[in-house]
Amino acid sequence: MKHLIKKAIATATLALSASGAFAADTVLTISSWAPPGHGMNAILWPEFTKMLEEASEGRMSAEIKYGLAPPPAQFDVVLDGAADITWIFHGYNPGRFVASKMIEIPGYDGNAEAASVAYWKAYEKYLAAANEHDGVKVLAMMTHGPGILQSEAKVTSLDQISGMKLRLGGGVSGDVGAALGATGIRVPAPKVYETLASKSADGVMMPMEGRAGFKLFEVAPHVFTVSGGFYRGSFAILMNQDTYDGLSDENRSALDSIAGATLSRVAGQMWDTIDDIGAATMADNKSELFTEASAQDAATWEALKGPIIEGVLAEVSEKGIDAKAVQVFIAAEMANN
Repeated sequence: MKHLIKKAIATATLALSASGAFAADTVLTISSWAPPGHGMNAILWPEFTKMLEEASEGRMSAEIKYGLAPPPAQFDVVLDGAADITWIFHGYNPGRFVASKMIEIPGYDGNAEAASVAYWKAYEKYLAAANEHDGVKVLAMMTHGPGILQSEAKVTSLDQISGMKLRLGGGVSGDVGAALGATGIRVPAPKVYETLASKSADGVMMPMEGRAGFKLFEVAPHVFTVSGGFYRGSFAILMNQDTYDGLSDENRSALDSIAGATLSRVAGQMWDTIDDIGAATMADNKSELFTEASAQDAATWEALKGPIIEGVLAEVSEKGIDAKAVQVFIAAEMANN
């Protein structure tokens, strides 16, 4: 695991070193809220900066700033112009984002790269009409890998989840927790470690990457999952609209050339990479720490997830969106990626 983490950080360092070769006229401020070693900050933002500099022939660059606001306030940080760019997790603002739950429902088959590209295409074709990101410029949509249960005690069946206190990030993960009989505790990802360490929760629903990115392997060594994961998590990369509109035509065109499906794909690749890093925490004793649902539990989960999916489709349909068409579209796009 340490080798994979060092390799990721080294890649980021090289990207940042390359950034120094440019003397950009415009430097965009990125507000970020995960630890510096997390893949968003160690891999994606350096890669985005490199892409931006190359596309603009050195006229634009970017820099990360930490601590501007807690994770749930990131949308407003960019809306108000305190930063030029940020990334948000839609589930941190319950009720504010509904259409984003379409990528989170269980049942899709594929990795984060395929899901993120499909998500962007679905956003353009269907979901943007919900106007849930009104006032800001959407640069990319992305999703992490399959959500899994990570816990201090070993879980070997779905029945054991009932009654557990689980940190649930919001969105469909909350729906999943409720369906499984868990008591949900909502805290942002950077607070999960201390929540588990203090015994305020028995476990957490997060993707594999959290084991390394947030050091959860230290406080939640055991993993329990179902085929395809319990859910996915929805994120967006956003930009202040005034900043975007204020760019020269040449610079705006350069940014547009790397945004959308291109940046969504790069983001998905990053999530897949850090899932691999997280999985490496179990490399030497995976058989002891990792439990896949039994055939009986898999059948139970199939029955449980149906109402979860139907509930989301009903919510999104109320936004005037053909939710079933979106579900079919995303599944097809992921299969073809």
